[in-house]
Amino acid sequence: MQSRSGAQERVDWVDYAKGWCIILVVMMHSTLGVEESLGRESWLNDFIDWARPFRMPDFFLVGGLFLSRTIDRPWCDYLDRKVLHFVYFFMLWTLIQGAPKLLFTEGADPLAILHGLAFAMVEPFGTLWFIYLLPIFFVVTKALRRAEVDVVLFLAAMAQIAGIETPSTVVDEFASRYVYFYAGYAFAPQIFAFAERARANVRKTIAALFLWGVVNGLAVRYGLAPLPGVSLVLGFVGAAAVVAFSALLAQARILPVLPALGARSIVVYLAFFLPMAMTRVALVKSGLNMDAGLMALIVTASAISVPLAMRRFTQGTRLEFLFERPAFFRLPREPQRQPLYLKSGDESERRGDAWPFRRDWEHSTRF
Repeated sequence: MQSRSGAQERVDWVDYAKGWCIILVVMMHSTLGVEESLGRESWLNDFIDWARPFRMPDFFLVGGLFLSRTIDRPWCDYLDRKVLHFVYFFMLWTLIQGAPKLLFTEGADPLAILHGLAFAMVEPFGTLWFIYLLPIFFVVTKALRRAEVDVVLFLAAMAQIAGIETPSTVVDEFASRYVYFYAGYAFAPQIFAFAERARANVRKTIAALFLWGVVNGLAVRYGLAPLPGVSLVLGFVGAAAVVAFSALLAQARILPVLPALGARSIVVYLAFFLPMAMTRVALVKSGLNMDAGLMALIVTASAISVPLAMRRFTQGTRLEFLFERPAFFRLPREPQRQPLYLKSGDESERRGDAWPFRRDWEHSTRF
């Protein structure tokens, strides 16, 4: 069920799931960038479309799984772990990503650059909307921790089905994604139990995964996947499929690179844009008559491996701040007063937060 990494204990299939998700995210951006540069589609395009209904829903579902472990901590501690942590990396990588774009924009002046960076605090650059949204999800969920789960889920589902479109990426993505994050938080015990059942029934799980893959593909092919209600169902079913598939892989100990990648998924998410762009430009300008799909795979591999190498070689150096939040950007910790075991009838138990069995499952706040 678990694999050790130093003093931390991690849930093996969760890291497998995160590993798949980050690969799918990077592959999508890499493939679309290559296709735009070459002016033609690649054979990977169909796979990218097939994964679209569940790629981000699973990321957010997994993101909410461990929130029950920290949600009742004092606000100061909670804000440090769940808000300031991501605020630091969002601001840092907004500067790293945004400054070169603005500096090399034709006709840009210093005031325009400052204005663009300031506006990014409201409308995040590119892929950083995910880092921007996570602390909002954490704060909203803690504020709603005493609300009825059914009511919150219903309202979140209605927001997703409504397909809200505004000038704000944050508003749109919140409406579209929060239902998955909240479900991961509210139904964590059931999700872990589902993963165990998938392990215990390998043949049935494989058959169900095959059926899901076909149905998901047909929904995408015939344009049903984006429809209101259908996208919500496909998102949840697809997230469940990733959980089951990851549980099987973890049990068989196949592809050990996936959990290692999943444990460092945020590192890749923060830094993949630069090697992705550089590798794509180099390949396009090389003049090689390369297949577009193969080029996209090379770009994907570079965009994933370079951030991991950066993390390794900056550790313990002056550049460690790129992936490690410095001490001056931390709030003082308050002593935890939460009881070790929940009593029957506790508020958290009525909300469905109580774990079916006790384990020290705590994800590190370090990348």
